[in-house]
Amino acid sequence: MSNYFSEAAQNLHTVRDYLRFAVSRFNQAKLFFGHGSSDAYDEAAYLILHTLHLPLDRLEPFLDARLTDSERTEVLNIIHRRVEHRIPAAYLTHQALLGEFSFYVDERVIVPRSFIAELLLEQLSPWIAEPEKIGNVLDLCTGSGCLAILAAHAFPYAGVDAVDLSPAALAVAERNVADYELQDRVSLIESDLFAKLGGKQYDLIISNPPYVDAGSVETLPQEYLHEPKLALGSGHDGLDATRIILKNAAQHLTENGVLIVEIGHNRDVLEAAYPDLPFTWLDVSAGDEYVFMLHRNDLSGR
Repeated sequence: MSNYFSEAAQNLHTVRDYLRFAVSRFNQAKLFFGHGSSDAYDEAAYLILHTLHLPLDRLEPFLDARLTDSERTEVLNIIHRRVEHRIPAAYLTHQALLGEFSFYVDERVIVPRSFIAELLLEQLSPWIAEPEKIGNVLDLCTGSGCLAILAAHAFPYAGVDAVDLSPAALAVAERNVADYELQDRVSLIESDLFAKLGGKQYDLIISNPPYVDAGSVETLPQEYLHEPKLALGSGHDGLDATRIILKNAAQHLTENGVLIVEIGHNRDVLEAAYPDLPFTWLDVSAGDEYVFMLHRNDLSGR
């Protein structure tokens, strides 16, 4: 480790000391925070509390607690890995949080951060008026399986098909599905989008597909380079996967079925490419530019 960390091991003693040290190092290194935390303080607090096996929502009571030698080593190690290797915090802790839900993650899957999660936590209200009547849900590009699991909780009578092209990602999803004991309701399917679904239809299709355009892929912060490339880029304008979804969704939706897709910063490009589609843009915490909704009738014949 660098001199900073060797000196810290000798002179820092309390949680408060290590929190201050971590924030200083994170700011000095100009780390990028986009995988769960929004700033250096929140990420430092999370990593320290997780490493010390303390409640993630209760920092204050422990600030002046002194660390043992082994605890100091563990905390400094995780701070060092975050700074020197720019590994996203979720990969360091193997944990991603969406609301009150916690998921196992590693570098086989993208770090979960979909705005669709916010909508599922509210059962897609008011767009889905009767959640109990949703019988079949499809989650395209499921990755860690997080949205499929949230959908299973949001729609208690639904079976959920969780699709991904990556066998490695599906192995992570399998672990999460088992953790939530949803093996009887969530089916994992290796498929390139709709390719292996035959003629099956769904009341709801959700997808957080790859949507980063080629130019942005070239300039991504180093933290993103730890994520699977397959889960990020989607052609020159970021819409390759979304085009396939729009082309095929109607035949996989029931008569009153709904399609919900996240597209990142591509709203203007998408609307220019499909001027005749009546996109409904759903409000999420970041605004109304990131997630669209279409009904089956909107897509029929296109």
